[in-house]
Amino acid sequence: MKYQTVPACILFFLCLASLPVSADSPFSTIKDINPQWQSFAQGTEYFEAHTVNPRIQFWALRIDLTDPALQIVVSANTISTTVSSFVRRYDLIAGINANPFSPVSGIEGEKRTIIGITLAHGILVAPAHPSFDALVFFNNGKAAIVNQRQIELNEIHSAVGGFYRVLYNGAITSRVTPRHPRSAAGVSVDGATLFLLVVDGRRANSIGVTEAELGIMLQQLGAFNGLNFDGGGSALLALRYPDGAVRPVNTPIHEGMPGRERAVASCLGIKVVGNH
Repeated sequence: MKYQTVPACILFFLCLASLPVSADSPFSTIKDINPQWQSFAQGTEYFEAHTVNPRIQFWALRIDLTDPALQIVVSANTISTTVSSFVRRYDLIAGINANPFSPVSGIEGEKRTIIGITLAHGILVAPAHPSFDALVFFNNGKAAIVNQRQIELNEIHSAVGGFYRVLYNGAITSRVTPRHPRSAAGVSVDGATLFLLVVDGRRANSIGVTEAELGIMLQQLGAFNGLNFDGGGSALLALRYPDGAVRPVNTPIHEGMPGRERAVASCLGIKVVGNH
């Protein structure tokens, strides 16, 4: 029998071939969520579902931070970009929006003011905002969610800011907030697993969630601590699909236009590196 050598680029896409492009699971409420993780790429798993009460659709990734083939990537400048463009530019498998910023626009390539810390592999892009929390990646390979006042730059290689913790040491925070589309990150109790979550809103079949509900969702996914990133029209999770195309999993709504991506100021991404 004759065997053919498969090019490395094809092997990369084969590892994504198990991505469930349409694997939506129904649950009655957010407290009933039982994640059915499916293999996505090296060291990562994917989950997509909706709930009936409230009516929401959401998408999540679970990332094994101990996998040596995975690398955390943070946008290293203050120039606006869509999350999809960020994933393409850095050859990532996934990306999500992070810090709040100003001004708000759908135009890429503009100067932005990032609100809160952004650290890209040792490069400080934006300073800490003492009122907000952040997702930090330690030099030992683990992650945590901390207040930005507590960050020691010599202990971490990368970080992105958000607003406030919605899940704190296993407990849901009690802030009362309106429903919005949301982007969020969660970290397991041992700091070795990262969760990325996006929830759609402002649509008839997905009305968005409060911060407390976002914390419950992260808890159901397996997180011990959780952070609310910038949301609303900025909320977006983009994946690289088996055919190599990069596109959002959710439906962003910038300036009331479904499907239009906002050009955000900071992004967090996952990259597969090395010969693994």
